[in-house]
Amino acid sequence: MAPENTSNGTSKSKAEAKRATTEAKKTAAKTTGATKKAAAKTGVAEKSQAQTLLESAVDFPVGAVLSVGDRIGDIVDPWTSRTKAENELKSYRRQIEKAAKRTERRGTTARKRATTEARKTRKRVEREARKRQRAATSTIRSSRTEVERRVKQVSDQLAALR
Repeated sequence: MAPENTSNGTSKSKAEAKRATTEAKKTAAKTTGATKKAAAKTGVAEKSQAQTLLESAVDFPVGAVLSVGDRIGDIVDPWTSRTKAENELKSYRRQIEKAAKRTERRGTTARKRATTEARKTRKRVEREARKRQRAATSTIRSSRTEVERRVKQVSDQLAALR
């Protein structure tokens, strides 16, 4: 079958092919534009990320130096005048005295606790010793009585035999 002619004298299939080519060119142009925009955005993002990284690499040591400077200022400040130094020394003295009293109280408490425990142990041992002494004395008395009774019995039996 022969291709149909259009009003301008071209066949339908040629027109369709031309339309398809035009469409493909438009799509390629759009894709290229989108790719360029994406590449530009990626480049900007990478630049921004690198800039942030460099800024923090510079900011960290600067911040550390400032912090150290502040700390040194805090340490030196109480010693910059005579009155401040005297007040600081008084504060240290009070802290030391307070710690010494606390330590003394703990020592006193520990000594009293140890003394009480030793007294309780001594009394318990003495009580147990008295109990055992009473038991031994009682055993000795009963044994002595029993021995004396048997000796008398044996001497009575000997006297009876004579």
